[in-house]
This record gives sequence, structure tokens and C-alpha cells, in this order.
Amino acid sequence: MTQPGVPLVDLTYQQAQIKEFVSKGFDRIISNSSFILGEDVKEFEAAWATYCGVRFAAGVGNGTDAIELALRAGHVGPGDEVIVPTNTFVATAGAVLRTGADLVLADCDEDFLLTPEAVADKVTKRTKAVIAVHLFGQAAPVGAIREVIPPNAILVEDMAQAQGALRNGAKVGSLGTVAATSFYPGKNLGCYGDAGAVMTDSEDIHTQIRRLRNHGGVERYEHQQVGFNSRMDSLQAVVLNAKLGYLDEWNLERRRAAEMYDDLLSDLEEVILPRIVSTNEHVFHLYVIRVPERDRIIGDLNNQGIKAGIHYPSPIHQLPAFRSMLGARGPFPVAEMLSRQIMSLPIYPGITPAQQELVAALLRKTLMN
Repeated sequence: MTQPGVPLVDLTYQQAQIKEFVSKGFDRIISNSSFILGEDVKEFEAAWATYCGVRFAAGVGNGTDAIELALRAGHVGPGDEVIVPTNTFVATAGAVLRTGADLVLADCDEDFLLTPEAVADKVTKRTKAVIAVHLFGQAAPVGAIREVIPPNAILVEDMAQAQGALRNGAKVGSLGTVAATSFYPGKNLGCYGDAGAVMTDSEDIHTQIRRLRNHGGVERYEHQQVGFNSRMDSLQAVVLNAKLGYLDEWNLERRRAAEMYDDLLSDLEEVILPRIVSTNEHVFHLYVIRVPERDRIIGDLNNQGIKAGIHYPSPIHQLPAFRSMLGARGPFPVAEMLSRQIMSLPIYPGITPAQQELVAALLRKTLMN
């Protein structure tokens, strides 16, 4: 008999809701043979900019490119320093190094967010940008961070895990100088492959992004600068146009699922539940708890069909690709502590109460062993 299980992410519920719209859109794109950029991308860019509360959005090839191009459009390059939280996905740090700038890592707080104090401790006369990562679905304190950085430095939002989240009533994507996101399939707003976008109120930055993503020119064969090939394709735009209308509803489902986990797990003294900062509206891209003996517990759950995960098992400064390059910069005590304790439970639109009850019951059982 097959053992019941719960995946970490299940996209079938979302796909079923948009299937007809996407099918018709794909047929139209294939018929028109308009596969790169085009009207569907323009439609999505306009709708996404409006959703985020900014003037401009430019679709690009993926989230990593979005961060790099945002930095480049802000004139970040060799000789500059960019401050990044060490508890983030590797792409955030990698994008900085691709610009030729120096990566400067900072610690986080126990809400997993970059703090203005940590940033202030790392600021130098070479600080040209700070990347505030809205991790796990919750916005970083962008306004407070802005107050401690040089006036000529740009503040970049990495909002790939927080699409639709709010801070002080404002949407992420509208809080900094420029914002970058990924539309990787598992994101709150995800496509059927790779894609990303850069959002800003700055017409100059937006113009730079549109050039950089398309070999240095907006018009065909007019190349004002050396650029890249990082363009959103029309098929992904069809998917994103379909999903955007559901995003708020799906985020509400995520919040309700998080509330149910809170109720199911609140009596477990060994478990530290995620905390929502008072000024924030969390969208729970991930539901991250902290537990003792994390590796044993996650192994036991996985063996029982509960596909819990770890986001992320190592801070950037501990990864082999960065360790020798960065040297002994630190310390990062909070990020290192969290990396040993954190565990992501299954959460997604369409997860059922029965699935969540199974996750909680097996976690409870495992903790007692």
C-alpha cells in the first residue's frame, strides 16, 4: 500500500485554474509565431507594474538576470561594494559578482531579514548598493535601511519570495530604488520555465534595463551600449498574465494555511513558529519553522513522505564558491544559528487541511522520538 505523503510544493491546483486561458494563449502565440517579447509581454509588464505600484516593469530572462541588470542600470560595477544578507539564495550574491562589484555580506535578525544595524556596520565610502531580500514571503525594513546608506547608493529589492507582500500598506517592488523578481515555477507568481522582471519608478533605470536585456538597444539593430540577451518570451507572459489575476487569492490561501499550521503547532515548545513583523503582510512563499535536531527530524519526515525542505542549509559565506573569496568577513552569528535550525513545511495554494494535519501529526511524533 502506498504511504500517504505531502509534497513540499504542488502546482497542480494552480495549473488547473488557468489551463483554458493558457491553452488558448499558447495556440495564439504559436499561430502568430511571436515568441520573444511582443504584445503579451507588454501586457504583462503593464499589469505587473500596476500591481506592484510602480511606473515601469521590464520582463527579463530570469530572476538572477533581473538582479544583475537592476544593479547595472544603477551604474554599479568594478570598484563598488554591494551589501547583501548572507542568508539568501546564491543567485543574489552571484548577480553582484557578475557586475564586477565587491560582495559585502551582512547578518540578519531572527525574522530572517536584513537589519539597518547590520547594514550600517558594513557601509563604507565604496557602498554603491544594498540588496534587501524579502525572504520567505515577508518584506525587509527597506525604509529604515535607506536611512543608513549613502544618498548616492541604490536600494535594490530582491522580491522573488514575496510577490504581493506589503510593508506599511505598500507593495514590495515599490519600496526601493529598483526591484527584481524571479518567476521560477514555484514562486507565488510563477511561470512554466524561467523568467523575471525589474520594476522601478525611475524612467532612466527602466530605459537602461530595456536596453541591457536586448543586446544594448530597444530598437532592432540600434545598439547604444553593450548588453545581454535576457528577454522574456511570450509563452511565459501568457502564463503570468493568467496567474496574476489569481495572485491575491492564492496568497490569501497561503496565509490561511500558515494560520492553520500556527494552530496545529503552537503547543509544541520545541518548535519556533514564524513571526510576522507588525508592519507586514506576509505571503508565506515558505512556512519556515525552527526545531532542535533539524537534520534528524527532516530525515524522519522525508522518510514518512513529508517532503519538508531547508531554505537554506548554508549561508553564502559558508558556500565553497564564496568561502575563499570572502575570507574571514563576519561574524554572522544569527544567520549561522538559523541555518542549523530552519525547516520549511509544505505550503501552497490548494494544500488541504488533511494534508496539514498529517504534516503536524508526523512532526509531533518525530519530535517525541
